[in-house]
Amino acid sequence: MALAIAKDLDEPRVKLGVEVTRQARITDPDTGESITTRVAADVWHCSLSLRAEEGQLSDEKWGAISQDFVDRMGFTEASGKADCRWVAVRHGLSTNGNDHVHIAVSLVREDGTKAPTHNDFKRAQGTCRDLERDYGLEQLESRERGIGERGIKPAEQARAQRTGTEVEAHKLERIVRSASVASLDEGEFVRRIRRGGVLVRPRFAAGRDDVVAGYSVALRPEKGAQPVWYGGGRLARDLTLPRMREGWPDSPQSAQGAVDEWRATSKNPWHYRPVAPGREETTPDPKLWKHYTDEIKQLRVQMREIPFEDRAGWAHLARDTAGAFAAWSQRVEATPGPLAQTARDLCRTAQIRAHESKPKPAGRVSVAGATMMLLQASTQGQGTMAEAIMLRQLASTVKAVMDMHTAIGEAQRASQLDRTLREQYSQVRDRLPAIVRTETGQTSNAMPTPAEGLDPELAKIVQAAQRGQVVPGTGSPVPTRIESHKPQTSVTPNERDGHER
Repeated sequence: MALAIAKDLDEPRVKLGVEVTRQARITDPDTGESITTRVAADVWHCSLSLRAEEGQLSDEKWGAISQDFVDRMGFTEASGKADCRWVAVRHGLSTNGNDHVHIAVSLVREDGTKAPTHNDFKRAQGTCRDLERDYGLEQLESRERGIGERGIKPAEQARAQRTGTEVEAHKLERIVRSASVASLDEGEFVRRIRRGGVLVRPRFAAGRDDVVAGYSVALRPEKGAQPVWYGGGRLARDLTLPRMREGWPDSPQSAQGAVDEWRATSKNPWHYRPVAPGREETTPDPKLWKHYTDEIKQLRVQMREIPFEDRAGWAHLARDTAGAFAAWSQRVEATPGPLAQTARDLCRTAQIRAHESKPKPAGRVSVAGATMMLLQASTQGQGTMAEAIMLRQLASTVKAVMDMHTAIGEAQRASQLDRTLREQYSQVRDRLPAIVRTETGQTSNAMPTPAEGLDPELAKIVQAAQRGQVVPGTGSPVPTRIESHKPQTSVTPNERDGHER
């Protein structure tokens, strides 16, 4: 059956003798060298998928959606041109439980003309938005608002599965994000990336060696392998150098210090030695836990003055808070866990369009100190009461971001963050110190010694947070019980060529 379908699909190309090719780089099987050549490109492929929570559509509805999709993409007579032969194949759920169909289109029309695919990625995205609306499916606000994250290329996913490791881009994003937020300036950022075990190299402006326009990073490869480099914008929209610079002070001294560090790493990315080592080389004083936790509390007060419509202001808040969770994950999670997932969920709010972005306002409280503590503290992942208190304050900022999305009508993003607080937060909370028990087995209000810089009032708040209770007057985001929510769904093409359609 499959061969018969393929033969029918390919009939116009074969009978009319039309070839469709594209330029590609392949490995020569004889020499092992990479060469540029022309390869066949006469079939266009796309997958339309539902989230697992959506359940399954009928064959009839999938058929109608597929027909509308190829019509609107200009592959049929609806475009005013000759038909392209196409097929939609539905062969069960994916490994993740997603109901989906594969669409294959012959790019040779019945009259022998070639169907163009220029700008097909963007056109397919727009078509999917229309289909979501027309068929009563959940519409993805990430695409509508431009807050979607970067997709993962099939080769990256395959490499991670083959080696049994995390997708490299995700690990690099977490390291770069935590280094960016923990750093007080650009020079410290360069040094922190290298301390995270990552190779980094600058991209200087054309004809200059004193102006850095961008950067790329890579994990250290195994012996004999070549590193795979990722530009900051490939990791996430808010991790380009211009966007990160919006959160750092701009002065001649800091600019020169950054250039010095970039030059040092450009000379030899493998054996970079910092020009001016800073606070990233030292273990922070444990007494600073309370100081930086208080800064997050001050930030919560400042958040009340940010209008819900101030997309850039909330993006800065989400980016910084995501950086704190990423730093914490980097220090205590051997494999990505709830801290890493919280960072990924939250950073989507920071993925705004470039024209909406602007520098962080002067006077805004920074979470750089808290992020530095979460990244560098020497507790070896055992958890401290100080971390429990800081977790509560960070969760409050997540709650504020969730409220912002609710206020401006972005129900899907608000629901995602709500699930983050209910699921990921509770996992992290359970790792942290519980109420101390006495020798008789009774619970006690005893707290760690004052060496951690904690006061009794804050200690009571932590104990309540650990029990999942709402503390009067504090606006705790922790729910008193788990409540079920109707899953939110969408129909979108799956990842193609490393992008989320």
